[in-house]
Amino acid sequence: MTQPPQPPNQPPQGGFGAPQNLPPGGFGQPQEPGYGYPQAPQAPQPPQAPPPAPPAMPPAAPQTPPPPAYAQPTQAAFPAVGQQPPGYGYPGQPGQPGQQPGYGYPGQPTMPMQPQPGGGGGKKPNKQMTIIVAAVAAIALIVGGGVWYASTQKDDDKKNSADGGDGKGGKGKGGGENGPPAAGGPAKEKVPANTSAKVGFQVPAPEVPKDDIWSVAGSWLTDDTYVKSGYVGKDKDHALIGYDPASGKQKWTLPLAGETCAVSKEVTKEGIAAVVYKDAKSTKANKYPDCSEVSAVDLKSGKKLWTENVEVSGSKVEFEEIAISGDTVAAGAGTGGTGAAWDMSGKLLWKPSIGDKCKDAGYAGGDQLVAVRKCGDYDDAKLKIQLLDPKTGKEKWSYPLAAGVDNAKIISTNPVVFGQDTEEITASGATDVFSLSNNGKLRARIKLEDGKYSHDCEVNKWASCSAIVVGNDKLYVPTRQHDAGGSDYGFTNEIIGFSLATGKTTGDRADAGKDGEMFPLRMDGGNLLAYKGGGYNKGAKVVSLDGKSMKETTLLETPATESVSSAISGMVPKSNELLYTNGNLFMGKKLISKPYSKDDKEYIALGFTTQ
Repeated sequence: MTQPPQPPNQPPQGGFGAPQNLPPGGFGQPQEPGYGYPQAPQAPQPPQAPPPAPPAMPPAAPQTPPPPAYAQPTQAAFPAVGQQPPGYGYPGQPGQPGQQPGYGYPGQPTMPMQPQPGGGGGKKPNKQMTIIVAAVAAIALIVGGGVWYASTQKDDDKKNSADGGDGKGGKGKGGGENGPPAAGGPAKEKVPANTSAKVGFQVPAPEVPKDDIWSVAGSWLTDDTYVKSGYVGKDKDHALIGYDPASGKQKWTLPLAGETCAVSKEVTKEGIAAVVYKDAKSTKANKYPDCSEVSAVDLKSGKKLWTENVEVSGSKVEFEEIAISGDTVAAGAGTGGTGAAWDMSGKLLWKPSIGDKCKDAGYAGGDQLVAVRKCGDYDDAKLKIQLLDPKTGKEKWSYPLAAGVDNAKIISTNPVVFGQDTEEITASGATDVFSLSNNGKLRARIKLEDGKYSHDCEVNKWASCSAIVVGNDKLYVPTRQHDAGGSDYGFTNEIIGFSLATGKTTGDRADAGKDGEMFPLRMDGGNLLAYKGGGYNKGAKVVSLDGKSMKETTLLETPATESVSSAISGMVPKSNELLYTNGNLFMGKKLISKPYSKDDKEYIALGFTTQ
């Protein structure tokens, strides 16, 4: 299609989207004190009931040798595999009781949203709530206590009714065959000659009007280009901007009709990614344009390959998430709609059908295409996890969720691993994780007790979990920060591993150290990449954890200055965008707002490089 005119690659000095030159004594300079980093205004929330008291836990079984490994929490009963659960009403999602922020970098609180009945009805109120939900920026909270609940080793040996009950690799009645072997393989990320990183560049945010929240969601990092959603020109036009990772120099600019709504996590081997964005800029007359436009983008050249949308009954379908699997781009329409898909030429493969009682609420891509399918009427809906043929959208197998479960979070597509809140909406978004076999049978259930772990799955999204990673036939999860012990005050946390075959802890453990917090980023062959927050007296790190020994190797460390630490804390790495490749670390915001004061600065992205 005809491309819109391209703005100059290099906007005027200090223009929007341009890397900011570092002034003497400014950001990244170790000698001078830095600036604080503002948080977006807190959206008003209804009063919350006090968090329920934690259940009494039995005394921890003796561990040898110290430090103790975390034992598997008691696993409640779950319906047998293959049993069709009875229907249930699809309630509006209540607030999140008992939300307990961890120490260090805060998580991003979320607010409940009421799903709208029907495929496209009631979309405007829902979109306003979506913006309010997204606008709640994370703030650092000091939580007293630091109490850590350890379950007994006996709990590890209890039978799990979900996996057939034998506890020996998930081969009981419901276990099915074991899942695919661990990917493993050699790590691609090499240790740089000098792991001490410098501030590569900063992307300053445009001036945002008071009380407005603007979306800058979406970023990708290839070997030679960092791409971020942002704004360009004096008119603050929406665009995707490609930067040189080391210097921050703009390589290309791709204008968009409106704000980004979602981007694919996946990038094809040809360097193609997908983006969903609004069909127009926000105006007083049309404050909430539709998130309806889908484009495939060549990240090397910065060109659109195609742009499409779909209509049902004369109205554009809005999309909330997007994924790529093979040559298929699949866009999910969220709780109230259904999905559509295109091939890499832009040909429509499938789209919503009027009167269809089953809807693809969301997709996750990569090696396989997995859908969360919602079937039945609004007041009698049932959820399924389905493996799809990416060329046709036809299901290969389907796994039904239990009655009363109204959320599902796809964590991995190969092997298929998903999470859910089994009993009520929680801060983490997934208190139970299930691993499935190649033929869609349950292998194991992993219980992640709310308040004990610090992964984060967004509300009303289906493939948006962070700080939780699958690899080596294991699930890697960070614990909440807790008292580090010893004579001095301090807090710490760990990354621990669970077996996808048994649901039990594996003994894999990496410690953040005193006054630290770490969480997993992604797999690198058989190794696990993790982020370690440094606080205000140490630099933050990207580390590689050996897949067998969990031995830690530093790949990158940011400058240990107050200004850098403050800026990193303001980016809230766990809840926003954090990408690492080839000695380059990039942090990106999803939302920006007006700073609290003229002295504060707002950034869209920060880049650190060892090159």
